[in-house]
Amino acid sequence: MSQEDLYALLPFVLLALVFWLLVFRPARKRQRETMQTQASLEAGKRVMLTSGIFGDVLAVDDETIQVEIAPGTVISAHRQAVGRVVSSDEASDISSDDGQMLADESADEPSDDDQTPAEASAGKSNEEPELPTHEEK
Repeated sequence: MSQEDLYALLPFVLLALVFWLLVFRPARKRQRETMQTQASLEAGKRVMLTSGIFGDVLAVDDETIQVEIAPGTVISAHRQAVGRVVSSDEASDISSDDGQMLADESADEPSDDDQTPAEASAGKSNEEPELPTHEEK
């Protein structure tokens, strides 16, 4: 190979190196971190599943975990469904944000107590509207 051939290959080698640095290396690092997170699961930890559901781990098996997403509501999920373990600081922020959002939503909705009897009966009609039948069209 001559020196000109080596110079012709240099851009391809540099491109491959840059591609490896920008794509493969970070992906491998993320995969390693995810595997470590899933291997370190234990009962009592707060987790976020990849679907965005937050819950507390109750039990860990070889391939599945039991997650309590609400008091008395336990779901079974695959270990690979765990996106990340949530720290106690994040968990308190999330639960306080959820409570604040629920309080904001209930404040925006008018209650039935705020309506006069005429308004309440006007909005709640027991009669169903008549729909045209096929023959009337």
